[in-house]
Amino acid sequence: MTISKQQLFDRLGLILWFGSFLIIMVMVWVSPNTRSVVGVYRNGSEAFVNLQPLYHVEMAMGYLYAPAFAALYVPLLKLGPYVGDTLWRLLCFGVLTLAAVRQVRKIGGTNQVWLLSFGLFLALPIALGAIRNGQSTVLMTGACWLLTFSALEGRRAETFLWATLAILAKPTAIIMLLLAGALRPRCIPVLVLSVLFVLVVPYVFAPAAYVSDQYRDFFHMLTSMAVDPTGPFVATDFTAPFATLGFPIPEFDATIVRTVAGLLVLGAVLWFDRKLEPNLGSLAIFLTAAFYMCVFNPRVEPNTYVTIAVPAGLSIALLWSEKGEGVLRWVLAILIFITGLTGIDRHVHEFFHPWHRSISATIFSCVLIGWFLAKTRAGEKLPNTGSVPHG
Repeated sequence: MTISKQQLFDRLGLILWFGSFLIIMVMVWVSPNTRSVVGVYRNGSEAFVNLQPLYHVEMAMGYLYAPAFAALYVPLLKLGPYVGDTLWRLLCFGVLTLAAVRQVRKIGGTNQVWLLSFGLFLALPIALGAIRNGQSTVLMTGACWLLTFSALEGRRAETFLWATLAILAKPTAIIMLLLAGALRPRCIPVLVLSVLFVLVVPYVFAPAAYVSDQYRDFFHMLTSMAVDPTGPFVATDFTAPFATLGFPIPEFDATIVRTVAGLLVLGAVLWFDRKLEPNLGSLAIFLTAAFYMCVFNPRVEPNTYVTIAVPAGLSIALLWSEKGEGVLRWVLAILIFITGLTGIDRHVHEFFHPWHRSISATIFSCVLIGWFLAKTRAGEKLPNTGSVPHG
C-alpha cells in the first residue's frame, strides 16, 4: 500500500510527535538523570518505604505530591532508573495522547488524522520539555482531559478511574474535579470517592501514625504555597510579568484575582456545556480549565504549560476549518509554536523567563475561548472538518 504525498503531509505532525518521544527515550537511557524530575519521585518513594519525612515544609520544594503518589510509585522505583523511568514516561505520554485521540474522535469529520496531526505538531515545542523531564503534569493533563469526557457522558466507573489518576499525579487536578462536579452533580459522589481513595491508599502500605504525619505536612504545604520570593522557586503564573517589571502583586491581591478568574472559568464552562454541542463542548471546557490551571496556579512553572498546549493546539487546528479566519489562525499557530521554542537557547530562555509563557498562553487561550463563545452566541454547528484547508 503506497502513501501519497498528501497523506504523508497529513501525518507529518504524528510522525514528529511519536518520533520525538522515541528520541527522548533514547536520551533517557543514555543519561537517565539529566534534565529529569523523576529523581524526585524516586526519592519520595524511597522516603516512604523507609518511613522518612516526604516534605520540606519550610522550603515547599522537592517532593510536592500526595503520599499516595509515593506509595504507588514504589513498583517503578524497584524496576530501576532505566525500566522504571521508561514505563513512567510511556504512561504519561500514552494517557495524554489517548486523550487527544479521543477528543478528535468526538469532534468527528472525515479528516481526523490531519486535525490530530496538526494539533499535536503545534503543541510539540511546549510539550517536549515536560515529557523529557518526566513531569507528572503530563499524566495529570491526560487524566483530567479524559475525566472531562467521562464526567460529561455520565460514565461513573471511568470518572472514578481518571479522577483518581489525575489527583494522584498532581494536587492541581482538584480544579478539574471541582469543575466536573459543578457540570455533573450526579458525579460528585464518585469524585469524592476518588479523593477518599487517594487519601486512604498510603495507610495500606505504611503505619497510620507515619502516614498521618505526612498528611499534616502535606496539607500545611498546600496552604502555604506562596513561597518566599527569595527562595529557589520562581513562579511563572500571571504574577510573573509584574514581578519581572519590579511591581510584585501582593499575595492577598493575587488571591482575589485567582478567585474572580475561577468564577469566570466556572461560568464559561457551564455556558459551554449548555450551548455547545457535546463533541465541541468538551474541548472548550477542558481548554478553559487548562488555561486556569496554568496561568492562575501559584505553583506554575514553564513545563506546567503542557496542560494548555495540546488542547490549544487542537483548537487552533479546528480553527483552520473556519472560513474568513486566515490571519487569525496563522497568528495563533505561530504564537503557540514559538512559545515552546524559547527554551532552546540558554540566553533566550533567560530573557523570556519567567514572564513570557503566561502572557503568550493568556493571549492564545483567551482568543480561542472567545472564538468558542462567539460560536455559542451565533448558534453555529460544528464546522465540517472534512474540508479543512491545508495551506
